[in-house]
This record gives sequence, structure tokens and C-alpha cells, in this order.
Amino acid sequence: MTDVEAPHLNVTRTAYDTVAVDYAELLRDELAGKPLERAMLAAFAELVRADGGGPVGDLGCGPGRVTAHLATLDLDAFGIDLSPGMVAQARRDHPGLRFAVGTITALDLPDGELAGALGWYSVIHTPPASQGEVFAEFARVLRPGGRLLLGFQMGEDEGIRREQAYGHEVTYDIYRLSPDRVIRDLEDNGFQLRARVIREPEGWEPTQQCYLLATRV
Repeated sequence: MTDVEAPHLNVTRTAYDTVAVDYAELLRDELAGKPLERAMLAAFAELVRADGGGPVGDLGCGPGRVTAHLATLDLDAFGIDLSPGMVAQARRDHPGLRFAVGTITALDLPDGELAGALGWYSVIHTPPASQGEVFAEFARVLRPGGRLLLGFQMGEDEGIRREQAYGHEVTYDIYRLSPDRVIRDLEDNGFQLRARVIREPEGWEPTQQCYLLATRV
């Protein structure tokens, strides 16, 4: 898929380029207050290491904070993000790690390259009807037996238009996703579900959060 075929990519890129500096600062220490999320990431890391390790892609990495956390869990983690502004922040804040600009719809990675893939709130800007194509791309770059961890806001696949974020006027869409539909799309594209965790909203969060752990068949 190209940017021309997916207009939401250009919209999302522009928005995150605009907010990149403030986003990186505001969310820098967010994981410190989220033990359940850290537990999911730790379980994902333990499974990848038990499988023998290998490259792990943080696909839609933003400013690299979760990529860096994966590295502390002894994973060979690197990040890819749609936004050059976000990648610039990631390289500044985590100079020892690898980051590249790219899209989750067309990853510049060989088939079967990855031992693990993380989609940490990175599929929420893709319209639900197109998410199967993203999961097919994740399956392509994961080796058989490779692990996938997704995080997203729960809903009924409804879209939410944002016109202000992180202190900036921007326009972009997010989608609150149906776990059952996401699981069906994963299974249709070569994954087997291993765990589903749902967390109740905390603080400013308007909805439940869902974490899915799957294995590339």
C-alpha cells in the first residue's frame, strides 16, 4: 500500500510531526505508572527470549520510549515510525538504538526478519476495514512462531476526530477498536491468539484498554 492509496497516512504523519516534541516530553515517563502494561511487555519479552531471541520491531514507535523499555528487557529492539518528527525525537533521546521512518502498511523489512513485533497503540489510526492489511504485513515480517503484542483503546470500531492534541491544533482520526474483530483479522492473517487482557480506564482515559498477545503460525 502507498501513501496515495491510504490518505490517513499523510494526515497522521502531519499531526505527529506537529506534536512530536511535546508528545515526547509529556509521555516520557508514562510507563512508570502503568504496572499492567509493563507486565505485558515483560511477558512478551520473556517469550521472545525463550524462543531464542532475534530482532524485535516496535512498529509505530513514536519517540521511542517503549522501544527503549524493550531494550532494558534484553531484546534487540529497534523502532519504525511514520513521522520523521517522532523518529528525530527517538534518535535524540535514545542514541544507542536504531530508528527509521516507515509505514506499518509497507515495512522495509525482509520476509521473516523479526522474532517479535510490537504494535503499541500504533494501529489505532488505521481504519478498521484496512487493519487486516496491516496484520498481513506484520505476519510477513515475523518468522513462524514470532510473537506479536498489540495495545489499543477499546470500542466498537468507531472513529474519533481529534482537532487538538498535546497543546497543538491538529486534525487526525483515532479508532476505538473491537477486540473480537481485531482477533478475527489476526487469525485471518496467520496469527493465533495467546492472551487477551482488558484494563479498566484510569485517569483521563475515556475507555477500556486492550492488549492482545499472538503468535505467528
